[in-house]
Amino acid sequence: MHDVCRSCQRGSKLSGIIAPMNPKAFVLLRLLADAEFHSGEALSERLDVSRGTVWNLVHELREAGTEIFSVTGRGYKLAQPMSMLDADRITQALSGTAAKLRLELVDTIESTNSALMRRAAEQLAAAEPLHGCCLVAEWQTGGRGRRGRAWHAGIGSSLTFSLLWRFEQGALHLSALSLAVGVALVRALRQLGVENVRLKWPNDVIHLHHKLAGVLIELEGDVLGPSVAIIGVGVNIRLPQTLRANIDQAVTDVETLTGAFTDRNAALATILTHLAMVLEAYAQDGFAPLKQEWLEQHAYQGRDVWLQLPKGERQPGVVAGVDDDGSLLLATEQGQKSYTVGEISMRANAAANK
Repeated sequence: MHDVCRSCQRGSKLSGIIAPMNPKAFVLLRLLADAEFHSGEALSERLDVSRGTVWNLVHELREAGTEIFSVTGRGYKLAQPMSMLDADRITQALSGTAAKLRLELVDTIESTNSALMRRAAEQLAAAEPLHGCCLVAEWQTGGRGRRGRAWHAGIGSSLTFSLLWRFEQGALHLSALSLAVGVALVRALRQLGVENVRLKWPNDVIHLHHKLAGVLIELEGDVLGPSVAIIGVGVNIRLPQTLRANIDQAVTDVETLTGAFTDRNAALATILTHLAMVLEAYAQDGFAPLKQEWLEQHAYQGRDVWLQLPKGERQPGVVAGVDDDGSLLLATEQGQKSYTVGEISMRANAAANK
């Protein structure tokens, strides 16, 4: 998934793996989602547990970055209302090609991408192995982004999902898939009221160079096809301050940018609708018809940058665009070069950008 952010206070800073949470913690969170006070006695009765267990569940949720107040004589309440995911509401809001998606919602999972990758490997020989299966998690215990980075997200603070899509073509045809997914995300976010959204090659969605969303593509199949793409997506909806403190880059979220509460069910349905539409088009015609739209949204187009390469080298140059295969075109002192991997950052002495 996009290396936007993923692990929380319960997680190891080294591995990004988060300790499992009691399943009843999610039941408790749904009871508290209205941000009204609920007494410990009432919650213990609804959950069929002791009041001590309720306190322990609250403690687990707090460790995961959820802000919960407790007031003697009144009980517990969330700092803000939370829209917990509801499969029926999401499904009913899907339209177009997305209406055919098979939605699977879980409270917690290690990684939606990893789970779908295992299924894809097992069923690739089938005529349509899980095509259109979308696995959505309230919380991931081992979410990951590009280049093995941990992905940080608290419960209810983001949208994290993976979509399995079957293509008749092989891996070469899918080399620009993350860029196409970026186009779909920008379209969806604008529909949700987020202005000035931009793309960062190859897999991030940003706002004023603050990360908002990202993509992780993993492939399974034959070189010449057919192949299966696991498209992992993460979108920051409302990042609590406790979570931001664990993230080593500038980030933002949808609610900060819109100034309004975001219904995550409606937001996910909007994203999936645009994503399915773009994937269907990409399967037919590839990235070329989407390239101009992508370039118009690229935050670094024509900018003086450093490209951080996997082995530690830094290549300076000016971003000259992208090719039809999704590779970055960089104008350097040695001429125009093409790169399929790397990390863009602005050059500190970039007079050309002023």
